[in-house]
Amino acid sequence: MGLLVGGTWVPPGALLYALLHPHAHGVVAIILWQLRLPRVAVAALVGAALAIAGALLQGLLRNPLVDPYLTGTSAGAAAAIALAVALGLAAPLYPAIGFVAGLATAFLVAALARRGSGLDANRLILAGISISALFSALVALVLARTHTADEAEAILAWLAGSMAGRGWHDLAMALPYTIVGTALAFAAAPAMNALRIGELRAHAVGVNVARTQWVVLAAASLLTASAVALAGIIGFLGLIVPHLARRVVGADVRTVVVASALLGVALCTLADAVSRTIVAPSELPIGVLLAFVGVPTFLVLYLRSKERRT
Repeated sequence: MGLLVGGTWVPPGALLYALLHPHAHGVVAIILWQLRLPRVAVAALVGAALAIAGALLQGLLRNPLVDPYLTGTSAGAAAAIALAVALGLAAPLYPAIGFVAGLATAFLVAALARRGSGLDANRLILAGISISALFSALVALVLARTHTADEAEAILAWLAGSMAGRGWHDLAMALPYTIVGTALAFAAAPAMNALRIGELRAHAVGVNVARTQWVVLAAASLLTASAVALAGIIGFLGLIVPHLARRVVGADVRTVVVASALLGVALCTLADAVSRTIVAPSELPIGVLLAFVGVPTFLVLYLRSKERRT
């Protein structure tokens, strides 16, 4: 579906031919290989990264309300990009600036949450919320002081989330960090299963709790920063998808990570396709679309689980 929809109608047969013949020439080949396919690949990477990061942090903190942006990654990236826009820096630099700033913010939150050799869950949550609030205020200040409508529009476009204009170069920039983050996630998954019964019991069965905490936080930060650098701030995906994955495959973190990645790819790619067509020829920001869909979905899931408990 992601390859079929767009501003220009392309017959499925012509699209399939161009897909099977990557060196073919013509308008259809250009549309497929330079516009639609890289956008679908970016959406898939963003969906998988946010979903895995959400599953990791929810498992680490044993809190189903945690999302990937708890570490302040999105707020730090948004503040840095808002400043970059206000300072007149070149637009191609924004993804790299967002990635570095998001990762730096995650490290700052981790430093504030440090307890001994490990992490304190309550400190992590409080530090993440506090730092995010501070950077959100900075973004609001920059928006209030912008001198042109173009600057404000560029900042708001990043805050709303979008895959528009992303290509193979952007994907190549984020892919290595996403691969490293995913590898760390799978490496930490067995130990996270033990952490589900509590830190003391996990330590008693031989789990290095502090090392597992840092590995999980590093993985979630890399994945979230990569997603934010590619598509801006896309909410609710990392919050909802792990819930859906656990309903499908159970609570084993190893299978939850895999299911979250697959569901994240499907949901984000589908949402991007819908965002391109629902108000065509314009685009609805994918972050706005997922918020409209995500809030009711999350409320339904929450209320149903509460009814089962009572």
